[in-house]
Amino acid sequence: MPNQKHLTFDERSFIQNGLNSGYSFRCIGSQIGKDPTTVSKEVRRHRVLHNVGAYGRITNRCIHKGNCTVQGLCDSLQCKRSYCRSCKKCNELCSDYQEEHCLFLAQPPYVCNGCKHRSRCVLTKYLYAAVTAHKNYLDTLSSSREGFSYTEEEIQAIDEVIAPLVKKKQSIHHIYVSQTDRLFCSERTIYNLVDQCVLTVRNIDLPRKVRYRPRRRSKPFKVDRNCLKGRSYQDYLAFLQEHPDTPIVQMDTVEGRKGGKVFLTIFFTQADLLLIFLRDRNTSQSVIDVFSTLEQTLGVETFRRLFPVILTDNGTEFSNPAAIETDANGCQRTRLFYCEPSSPYQKAEIERSHEFIRMVLPKGTSFDHLTQDRVYLLACHINSLIRKKLNDRSPATAFSFFHGAQVLRDLNITVIPPEEVTLSTALLTACKEVPVSDGENL
Repeated sequence: MPNQKHLTFDERSFIQNGLNSGYSFRCIGSQIGKDPTTVSKEVRRHRVLHNVGAYGRITNRCIHKGNCTVQGLCDSLQCKRSYCRSCKKCNELCSDYQEEHCLFLAQPPYVCNGCKHRSRCVLTKYLYAAVTAHKNYLDTLSSSREGFSYTEEEIQAIDEVIAPLVKKKQSIHHIYVSQTDRLFCSERTIYNLVDQCVLTVRNIDLPRKVRYRPRRRSKPFKVDRNCLKGRSYQDYLAFLQEHPDTPIVQMDTVEGRKGGKVFLTIFFTQADLLLIFLRDRNTSQSVIDVFSTLEQTLGVETFRRLFPVILTDNGTEFSNPAAIETDANGCQRTRLFYCEPSSPYQKAEIERSHEFIRMVLPKGTSFDHLTQDRVYLLACHINSLIRKKLNDRSPATAFSFFHGAQVLRDLNITVIPPEEVTLSTALLTACKEVPVSDGENL
């Protein structure tokens, strides 16, 4: 009878060896004392995508490659191929491309470990590795016990009950007892939500709470507790190895007064362009709203071209990756990866760009008095500063070279004349409007 315990690393190693030898799930399960269904779920849950081709063969995964007669996709005069199907760029450029999938991956063993044709197969492969599977298991085991298991809609419903009553100086205990039928969480959870600044209520609004000595640091709120799965920094590095020419976009948050308005910063590493968006609260929904607005402004194709990959940190405001990666129709529009905890050097470019913001808004300055128009003005001045690394060009000029002046205007970035660029505290406190270029100098 199965012992109902979690799989160990030794058992996962036996599963990997069994798959490499072509054993069935029933055979593997009988050796480690597990049900075949358990082995099947383990393999499908932790199999890893390997997007590699085969030695000496063109990686063409199109289902039409056998009889395709398309020519001239790359418009290269030096290309001497009679048909584009013999070029490795065919799948990227052809609008009729449809990926061919191996039929054996849809049935047991669901992986290519024991496949005899793997060395000469160019199709997408899935492999099961014990080391990777056990690491993912430990990460999931840890993350499943962190944060709160509530959606943003449930958090908002709790806030609508709590906030008005706290303003009447009612205690949390009084609210919990009197509103039990409207609340679906414990009293302790309410205190935790307040402490994590998830609700509009703050600790300062609780007269007795501010007198207590701070207890141990509580775990951060996560919208999706499994958000790191498949999006870790190691996954990011593996993605870059397979797609080395992909432009990277970095994302972060800049805080003003604690609990007040915050900035969402987006940095294009290719041109050093920094976008700044003002948000009323540091929530994941506010980040999602920014990307939805950007997609509507830029259009789907331009958005996907500008944001192929986004690298960010483990902030709670970025803990709903599925809503950022997909649009309202469920179609993927970008890919999101996370840096390792306490590792800001992994996205050092955007961290350095925050120095320009702090020149104008020193640390501790409140953002509550700002409007998005004033924030656009700040971004225009930052992106008009000439950089040595860009061959004495400004980020706005470099970005316009890569993506066009119209895209730059759609992002509300215009060029400030060099003699008028200001990065001091006087920029946003001055009453007069700073003249900006209409893009003629790009």
